[in-house]
Amino acid sequence: MPVTLHLVDQAVWATDPQIKHDLQRIYADAPAERLGVPVAAFLREHLEAGHFFACARFNERLLGAVAVSADDQAWWLSELCVRKATRRRGVGSRLLALVSDAARTAGRELRTHSWQLPVADQVLLTRLGYRLDITGDHFVLAPPLQGGGNP
Repeated sequence: MPVTLHLVDQAVWATDPQIKHDLQRIYADAPAERLGVPVAAFLREHLEAGHFFACARFNERLLGAVAVSADDQAWWLSELCVRKATRRRGVGSRLLALVSDAARTAGRELRTHSWQLPVADQVLLTRLGYRLDITGDHFVLAPPLQGGGNP
């Protein structure tokens, strides 16, 4: 499945109704305990805070997304979710690889707070060859080891 990266910030959200629809459907498929707030509130608050979503796009539709907060050194990832209908087809793996490449191009590393990384996501990252290096209260998602993982 040829998935591409599509970044969604407040400006894109405000002008593209299909993006709104797709992101709402992606996060409506998330386990209830994942967000802790209604989907509409989660999306609005994340974007209004100046953050963005990195999304997996296929045939002009968004199939998966991860919330991204950026600072001078890193892109902080949280709330990775893929539509139920397209899970277990490599969308999440491809999205993480694309986000990793984009962060590296932007001169940032990937990080996530330890309390925001469900076990299933830890397993996925490990399977892809990422190392989770504990540094304080967060994990640094170091680039995959050569020959590690199965992207």
